[in-house]
Amino acid sequence: MSIVNPDLHYALVANRIAFSNEIKNDFDDFTLIPDTLTTISSRKEVNPHIKIGNKEFLPLMTAPMDTVVDLDNLSFFHENKILVCLPRTQNCYSTHEPIFPSISLNDAYVLLNEEPNPDESYFCIDMANGHMETLFKTVKELADKRPDIKLIVGNIANPQTYNLFASLDNVWGVRVGIGGGGACTTSANVAVHYPMASLIEECYRIKSSHNHNTKIIADGGMRKYSDIIKALALGADIVMIGSLFNKTLQSCSTTYLWKTIPVSGSVEKWLFNKKFKLYKKFRGMSTKEVQKDWGKKKLTTSEGIVKWNEVIYDLPKWSENFEDYLKSAMSYTSSYNLEEFKDSLKVVISTNAFRRFDK
Repeated sequence: MSIVNPDLHYALVANRIAFSNEIKNDFDDFTLIPDTLTTISSRKEVNPHIKIGNKEFLPLMTAPMDTVVDLDNLSFFHENKILVCLPRTQNCYSTHEPIFPSISLNDAYVLLNEEPNPDESYFCIDMANGHMETLFKTVKELADKRPDIKLIVGNIANPQTYNLFASLDNVWGVRVGIGGGGACTTSANVAVHYPMASLIEECYRIKSSHNHNTKIIADGGMRKYSDIIKALALGADIVMIGSLFNKTLQSCSTTYLWKTIPVSGSVEKWLFNKKFKLYKKFRGMSTKEVQKDWGKKKLTTSEGIVKWNEVIYDLPKWSENFEDYLKSAMSYTSSYNLEEFKDSLKVVISTNAFRRFDK
């Protein structure tokens, strides 16, 4: 077996027993603590945005899922200050930030043989298992041959893997998280997982101690506003969202009345405002349904599900609420910007303590 970093590998093997006995936490296992006295007197004083190029965005990105975003609706997300990562099904092969088209590892091989462009291009190499050595080697080779390309890579569930990818200059961001997504069954069936709160926090420690610039993109399992806010407080630079965005009117999945009648446009909006139950299909990108749509002859075992989500959000209102909640959390913790917010105080809580406010 070829190993990228033998010393790191054997050190991890030697410490495997101690490593496996450490308790790791998820978002419901902790809360944020207000500063003793905050100098912030209004939410207007804090800046909850990140700057990408010449534009400001909320620290949010669409998951590259074909029931969330496509070329037709990406403008809705940009208008609401949300970064877009397109699924592989979209024919947008080369672009500049802040749009990140997804490509396969085979597509990345093709890029190796093309001449560099005068302008930088951005891509997401979309893989379920970001721990593959072939991915690391390809990304490293792209760094040498195609310095014009900046990449999002992943998904990973080991803090040391973040460290390896962050050492490469062409890696713009690393998708952190395996098995937590609303349509992902990897952890349930394969038993591979690293609890998200601890994973983000430990990646952030590595980022800080090594002065890495590579963004930590927390991906999977964001069920509510507070999950996203906690991910940012733990050290995520961007939070990638699938299921929550699928539940918005503006997601690219077809809207159905009573799961049977497709609706769109003004009719869809009217029904939503009148509180009719509307639904959208939501599916993991490794499902057999997706494999069939991609034209695969031999279907592999799925590590995802297809399900119905009720449409419960209008994207502009959801985005406005999120920004206000994030500003509020930042003001409680005396955080004028997102970098300061990462250093806010946290406390681990019991299950009973969580039940006290879980509504």
